[in-house]
Amino acid sequence: MGIVNVTPDSFSDGGNFFNPRKAVRHALKLIEQGAEILDIGGESTRPNAKPVSEKEELRRVIPAIEKLARKIKIPISIDTMKPAVARAALEAGASIVNDVAANRSDSEMREIVSEFRAGYICMHASRGLHKLQRQKNIVHEVGKFFLERLEKLRAAGISPEQVAFDPGIGFGKTLEQNLQLLAGLRSFTKLKRPLLLGVSRKSFIGKLLGAELNERLPASLACASLAVADGVQIIRAHDVAETVQAVRMTEAVLSQKNNVGLLSK
Repeated sequence: MGIVNVTPDSFSDGGNFFNPRKAVRHALKLIEQGAEILDIGGESTRPNAKPVSEKEELRRVIPAIEKLARKIKIPISIDTMKPAVARAALEAGASIVNDVAANRSDSEMREIVSEFRAGYICMHASRGLHKLQRQKNIVHEVGKFFLERLEKLRAAGISPEQVAFDPGIGFGKTLEQNLQLLAGLRSFTKLKRPLLLGVSRKSFIGKLLGAELNERLPASLACASLAVADGVQIIRAHDVAETVQAVRMTEAVLSQKNNVGLLSK
């Protein structure tokens, strides 16, 4: 999943693709590099980011989605917390809602996803997105959240086949909790739904390794490769070409595991 931030203030590439034409060019480049889904966002979710009005978010993302929908065949995901933006994006050609506010208590977003029979990425985070989780067993807490959300989605007419889960690395978790989630990813595969992991360039890498923003690619690739080995199917990334290469190598090695087992007998 290639990231296209149509924002002036996203933590990694804010302002680079704020112009819709630049956003479209960047998206097309990501597809050339191997992106199989595009995630278009118009509001930064970094800590302390200023909220964006519905009107402004629509102004940012809809022109890019409309242009891309006419040009490409791969799915477009709208990264938004606002139901009205999700609706407009689905009408413009998106087919997936990436909901970082999936813990919402109201049902409007679920109703829209059900109406459009769209894909839905359900991400774990606190109500405040960055309010630290106090649970001692964060892996259990996230798994419990996914099960609860799946029932709410079913009740809204959304089938499990429409749903993918994201543990929300970096959203209201301590460094230790982020590492625990990365180590416990395989436990979420029992839900039998695709898993998405977004770790690209995130601040927990800097906290652990002292790496500046533009120095975090090696650690991001390590996380992606380990995640794929543990059953994650979707990697959300800024550096698509490098991530595709790392993932394909991981998959090639994993594909030989059964053969190695047979040969050793």
